[in-house]
Amino acid sequence: MAKGSIHRGFTIAGGIVLGLVLLVIVLLVVLVLMGIPRNAAGMAAKGICSAAFVAGRSPLKLMADEVLPASPVLNAIGISIDQAGHSVTAHFAGLFERRATLLPDRGCVLDVNAGGQRAPESGTPLLTNPGLPWPLGQAPLPVSEWGAGVDAKALHQLVQQAFVGAGRPDASNARGVAIVHKGRMLVLYTAPGFDRFTPLHGWSMAKTVLGMLSYKLALENGLSFDTPVVDAFPKSREPAWVAAWRGDARTTIKLSDLMYMRDGLASTEDYDPWGSVPRMLWGQADAAAFAASAKPEALPGERWRYLSASANLMAAVDRARFARDSDYWAYPARALFEPIGAHTAVMETDSAGNWVGSSYLWASVGDWARFGQLMLSDGRWNGKRILPPGWLTMAIARSTAQGEGRGYGAMVWRIGDPDEGQCKAYGLPADTIAMSGHWGHWGQIVAMVPSRDAVIVRLGWTFRRKQFDACAFVAAALKALPH
Repeated sequence: MAKGSIHRGFTIAGGIVLGLVLLVIVLLVVLVLMGIPRNAAGMAAKGICSAAFVAGRSPLKLMADEVLPASPVLNAIGISIDQAGHSVTAHFAGLFERRATLLPDRGCVLDVNAGGQRAPESGTPLLTNPGLPWPLGQAPLPVSEWGAGVDAKALHQLVQQAFVGAGRPDASNARGVAIVHKGRMLVLYTAPGFDRFTPLHGWSMAKTVLGMLSYKLALENGLSFDTPVVDAFPKSREPAWVAAWRGDARTTIKLSDLMYMRDGLASTEDYDPWGSVPRMLWGQADAAAFAASAKPEALPGERWRYLSASANLMAAVDRARFARDSDYWAYPARALFEPIGAHTAVMETDSAGNWVGSSYLWASVGDWARFGQLMLSDGRWNGKRILPPGWLTMAIARSTAQGEGRGYGAMVWRIGDPDEGQCKAYGLPADTIAMSGHWGHWGQIVAMVPSRDAVIVRLGWTFRRKQFDACAFVAAALKALPH
């Protein structure tokens, strides 16, 4: 090859390398501007901290099991775990660092200084007589006590099938199943690596429990759900964003509009890496303030749109009922979890101190079933009233008279609704309602069927939509139960 050709070859190669470097730089700048590296590091730190220190799981495989299957971009994250300090630090490409720390009554929280606070040791909670049959303990009934009419063979086959691929992120990856009939736990199974006491992340199932807490707080404080949001805050507990709401159409949004997700805000439920939900959960210190920044788009009460933002706004309203944040953080356990024996349940907060009522509740399979049973009994538990009467009536009412809102109630899905229910094609009873996690994706559901006196629970970490059909699972469980 001639000398000039060699020189031209090196020039071309150098240009290609330079072009690739510039492309990487531009790509990195775009990612940073979209907040993706910071949010991704926040997701990893928060998720692994909760799995390790709220759920008490071994940290050895948490990155591979909990985080990496969600997106290829997460391979750029490195993790360090401080066992003594109950914290997890995540680095994105060595450039962006986020830390999550376990705090008392708040679970794992991003970007906070523990300030000498020390949460209880993680791991299996201390339970009274856990070997007793559920709901006094955590044990299911032996098959011999299931009673007439239960198709034991069908239920056994359903459970066996449910756990095919458990532990594999590329499969259905079930983590827990429970089936309750007439207040009796027939089935409670967990995947290898989990047990009856392991808290599991329910994602958006938290919204229904938030609804219970919000209902209880409102009635305890004489607060009507017809109250405009801007009037629901004592002056000393009013967030800064309320002033902006008073200046435009948001001043007419009612508490009921938040509960039924018909607030009319210009928000979207977008889970792309740059979407509104990742930005709210992992990019903001104050999830409620981020939700409140959305402008008015439709008349309150007229348009239904499923929004995690609406739930987090309701959590901020709940916070205002307390003079001290410490009482707010302790309230879920004191007022709801402990009275029904849900000792593993933890409601987590954002950095600013609001419950992340849209997404961050952890509880064991049996405790998720307790929440479902509490719904069926309209707030009664073991002869005592935990929630004020009328909660179930409010929860199951259609959000709107027409359109998609007919398939949703107050922080609960009306999956059996014959018009708009997500499971309307599966022959479920029309009164079937559900707490739903990452619907259609990660396979978390607590289905409640008043007409059949049944609660059906499935918890998983299912990354591939077609690996689990929640509607089919509920239908099969009901088929095995007596009418």
